[in-house]
Amino acid sequence: MTREEILLLQRVQEPLIAWYDGAKRDLPWRKDVTPYRVWLSEIMLQQTRVEAGKDYFLRFTAELPEVEDLANVPDDQLMKLWEGLGYYNRARNLKKAAGIIVEKYSGELPSTYEELLELPGIGPYTAGAISSIAFGRQRPAVDGNVLRVVMRLLGRYDDIAKDSTKKDVEAALLEVMTVGTSHERPGDFNQSLMELGATVCIPNGQPHCEDCPWKDDCVAFAKGIQMELPVKQTKKKRRIEEKKVLILRDEEGRILLHRRDEKGLLAGLWELPSVEGSVGAGGSVGAGDLSNFVEICDLTEIGTAIHIFSHVEWHMTGYTGTFRLTGSGADAVQPYASAGASRGGGAVAEEGRPYLRDVKEEEARWILASPEQIREEIALPSAFKGFKKYISE
Repeated sequence: MTREEILLLQRVQEPLIAWYDGAKRDLPWRKDVTPYRVWLSEIMLQQTRVEAGKDYFLRFTAELPEVEDLANVPDDQLMKLWEGLGYYNRARNLKKAAGIIVEKYSGELPSTYEELLELPGIGPYTAGAISSIAFGRQRPAVDGNVLRVVMRLLGRYDDIAKDSTKKDVEAALLEVMTVGTSHERPGDFNQSLMELGATVCIPNGQPHCEDCPWKDDCVAFAKGIQMELPVKQTKKKRRIEEKKVLILRDEEGRILLHRRDEKGLLAGLWELPSVEGSVGAGGSVGAGDLSNFVEICDLTEIGTAIHIFSHVEWHMTGYTGTFRLTGSGADAVQPYASAGASRGGGAVAEEGRPYLRDVKEEEARWILASPEQIREEIALPSAFKGFKKYISE
């Protein structure tokens, strides 16, 4: 960036933080600020709206108030707490990082940007946010909100989807934070930039320029080009996958669930089985591998649903039905065991450091669970929310 642009960013930091002091939202993670709470909030708010994240944050911190609690939480309980937030790998990385923090840092988050970057799930933005907000270190935290307000303030047409643009903004803000109010209050400076982008210089629709502390300095406002900025390259078109989702009950009313592979979309989560085969007369279904140990009966169509991921759309048709185990089914399918039961629990407890142990390979890939267990203990991805009401019926 040019010297004039750096000087402009330095000049507008004081009115920005003054605005933030009077306009900031009342959010739960801004009370009782601790490194752990800052870390949780920053991870939760990735790909999640603030209003939706508040209840999750309060519930999560009530169940897991300390790093040690997160490090030792059973996977199913963790996934249930995260249910509906999506991008479940964030939760897995939280637990992995918590184990490292307990093991290497005696349960206290490291304070430096460089050490934070070494933890699973923490990138430059999150490391900058934690180190500045929780520890008062002068490190920028550049997310989409920050990129947008900076591009509009400076009137720049750089593509914010490029890493080079983000690095330029990070370098400029790092220089800005060597002097002035942002140097004294780095956490508030980062939060004020994010707050401005979330509430005034908004991403969708006309920005509220009349309420902006930068309206007298903003190049985009002066030129009337706010809606042209920021520039972001068009994403590739999502592919469409057609799926038939099955809610299958045994004679006891238990529902068949499948654990997805440990890599890829919704990795390691429980799901309602889905097939790509055809549904024929009499309710039969071409179920692929499922037919090796399950005989499906009495299928009834219950409706359709669409779920959109970043790169793929699931177009789903739902069916309810009954089934019985055949052949190797007795070995392939196990009743669901609640968290803390015998499913590897004894070995984990004896080890004393369960966060260092991966027990996934010892667990069943297919389970039978009651509607109550699914409601209270098992996390089903939000992709299936259109069919959840049929689980309890």
